[in-house]
Amino acid sequence: MAERVEQRLEDRVPELEQLERVGLFTRRETRAVLRKASALEYKIQRRALRKEDFINYIQYEINLLELIKKRRARIGYSFKKDEIENSILHRVHGLFNRATGKWKEDVQLWLSHVAFCKQWNSKHQLSKVFSTMLAIHSNKPALWIMAAKWEMETQLSSESARHLFLRALRFHPECPKLYQEYFRMELMHAEKQRKEKKEFEQAKMDLGEFNYSEEILNGEMARIIYRDAAQKIKGVEFHLAVLSIAKLFDFTQDLQKEILESLQTKYADDPLTWDYMARRELELGSLQSAEHTTKQMKVSEMTQREERCCAVFEEAVRAVPTEDMWKSYITFCLERCKRKTNSEELKQKRLQRTLSVFNKAHESSLMPEALYKQWLQLLLESSLFEKATEVAEAATKRFSLSVETWQMRLQVLIQLKSDSVTQCFEEAVKHMKSKGTLPLWTLWVEWSEGTNSKEDTDALYQRSLRATTPAESVTMKEMYLDWTYRIGGYKKVKRVFTSLCENRPFSLDFFRKMIQIEKEQESCKMLHLREYYERALREFGSTYSGAKSSPRQTRKLWDHSLASYEDVAGRPGGRLYFQIHFTANWTLMRNYK
Repeated sequence: MAERVEQRLEDRVPELEQLERVGLFTRRETRAVLRKASALEYKIQRRALRKEDFINYIQYEINLLELIKKRRARIGYSFKKDEIENSILHRVHGLFNRATGKWKEDVQLWLSHVAFCKQWNSKHQLSKVFSTMLAIHSNKPALWIMAAKWEMETQLSSESARHLFLRALRFHPECPKLYQEYFRMELMHAEKQRKEKKEFEQAKMDLGEFNYSEEILNGEMARIIYRDAAQKIKGVEFHLAVLSIAKLFDFTQDLQKEILESLQTKYADDPLTWDYMARRELELGSLQSAEHTTKQMKVSEMTQREERCCAVFEEAVRAVPTEDMWKSYITFCLERCKRKTNSEELKQKRLQRTLSVFNKAHESSLMPEALYKQWLQLLLESSLFEKATEVAEAATKRFSLSVETWQMRLQVLIQLKSDSVTQCFEEAVKHMKSKGTLPLWTLWVEWSEGTNSKEDTDALYQRSLRATTPAESVTMKEMYLDWTYRIGGYKKVKRVFTSLCENRPFSLDFFRKMIQIEKEQESCKMLHLREYYERALREFGSTYSGAKSSPRQTRKLWDHSLASYEDVAGRPGGRLYFQIHFTANWTLMRNYK
């Protein structure tokens, strides 16, 4: 190993001498580089190789390259690159090759090598990296696409890119993304040839020696790819993706028409098809000239476009009466409604249209639950409070077992300061029984704290403890304890704490809260503090209490117990301190050995 390291270090000497000779590095710096390189070399020559050692070595060499680049720019010296940079680049490629050969499955390592080749313009090396990587990771379409894009965009070789895509499709014959990028590549190739031909014609050059096929110029290769893909890949999403690519090129009108017709024929009942057809109306420009258009004319034109969109959506919800179709229609209206405009007339039209569509969807009983919240928000923003109350009530009738819907209705009533809040709460808990009602009870007691009397709120807290499930009652106990202390003070909260301790389960925060309350008192009693800690330790002081606490949490609880005794007693010694310390160590040793 030592001989191999010495040989590799000797190979570095010429480049270091050149660095020193041309004034890029000092003698002291070259020696430091040699020492660091020696340490890194020994690490990658061991029997038990580690990936981190290779990464660190590669990063060091890259940093060295960057430093040389900066110093060249500073002193304006651009010679001897073959003896200096190329030597380092060759070494880095060798390190990458060893690392990827050892850890073939690490895709990130391969991608790092690819990025390095691109950064330092190592085209020949990058071609070999792609070839080896794809032989090993042929199951990853994204890597095939990356390699084909590099061939097309950097190497300007559409033939190589096409070859890679065809190879990739043999491994992944039903991959939508591969077909989309292959489709895009063929259109880019056609566009490139069209530009070349146009430039030659403008220069009045003889095109006899150039073979420009009319079929390729018109995008026929892309059409073949689309037709082949359409037979294998099902779903409207693929057709829409291909169509969006085709729209980027100005010579694909016939191809776009074919894709659109296929879309309407095969997926006439899909909401995405109708959504696309409707939104397409926005893109269709008016027949009027763009010149001499006034602000009012622009508003009128936009209104007409949006009305055409809505006409298509109206046809859609009649043809495909589903929740998804109505959701698409409402989403479109909300997008237009939120769009900024200086025209008050257009703004009002959008608002009225959106509210009307919401109402129609509700009447058809096909509006998704999640959209009721957006409807209510829009009604409240428009100060339509009576309508908002009606909609919230209708939503709870339709989704009577949804906690979120009841919560939404209650929040509306609370915001409007309605007299029927209590009645609505009673109705909600009646429908929901006990499981999952915690959000309703927390909302109810929070509202009661600011509205009802102390006696009513106290009774409501006690009722919530009986009505919720044991797991959910834990949160209510914490809230009850906190509210009691804020309203009734120390004596009241101590009585409530003692009462609550009669019924499990508890949370650690429940005890922490009471301990904190005790510490805040001017005359903090050690007897009470000890009682709270002992109660907490009985519940959470060992693993025998189930999955309530981790070893780390348990250790922390014992430490808090000891620290609190020190704080209150004013000294760390004494019989009680020893008793707590002994019990803690015995419990931890017994349960976590």
